[in-house]
Amino acid sequence: MTVRVLFFGLLKDVVGRSEDTVTLPANATIGTLFASYASQHPRLHEMADSIALARNHEFAAPEVALSDGDEVALMPPVSGGADVPDGWVGAASDGNDSFYALTRKPIDSPALARRIVSGADGAVITFEGVVRNNSGGRTTKYLEYECYAPMALKTMQQLGQEIVGRHAIHRIAMVHRLGRLAIGEASVSIVVVAAHRLAAYEASLEAINRLKKIVPIWKKEYFETGEAWVEGDWEEALTRSAGTSP
Repeated sequence: MTVRVLFFGLLKDVVGRSEDTVTLPANATIGTLFASYASQHPRLHEMADSIALARNHEFAAPEVALSDGDEVALMPPVSGGADVPDGWVGAASDGNDSFYALTRKPIDSPALARRIVSGADGAVITFEGVVRNNSGGRTTKYLEYECYAPMALKTMQQLGQEIVGRHAIHRIAMVHRLGRLAIGEASVSIVVVAAHRLAAYEASLEAINRLKKIVPIWKKEYFETGEAWVEGDWEEALTRSAGTSP
């Protein structure tokens, strides 16, 4: 069988490519696929405990069996195509009018709030993460964000649905920027609308904290003296070591 393999963030540098196509035996698993690449690139074996695996846009354990035509993604810790109409790389809505999107254009948070607010809302909380001019004692010139777009959008929507179900809020909107960002530009915007402020505050905090740990988006920082991928941590429930025996 033939499987398409995608590499993101730092892993692209480790293997020297962003994607590959491999032919595997009929009984292959994600774990055996990873082991094959780790044997060629020892750094992958060293990083195994922090690499998340996905099959067809869903997080998957190493023992998951592969089928012909599958797409497998190897993803380092999150830091955490052509545009479609309205400037979105991808966008989705829920039945309650919550909204999720990826974009290469500047984020308009006020417009995002207007999109989801209604007459029943007494609180609108907007969080923006913006690019700062320093990191780790070094001057930052700019950032670049990349993502596994289909899975990122799907994961954002699943996260939003969980948060709406867990908090007394009406709707949520999440938009993440991709590509090159200048100092002061917003990389992510989260808007929560609710009847009361406390629920909106709590939902907004959970949304950004979890988004940075489960949505497959990676950040690269460019300094006066070089560049580096920024690594964080996956949410613990998502990672079973890539190096676990299948």
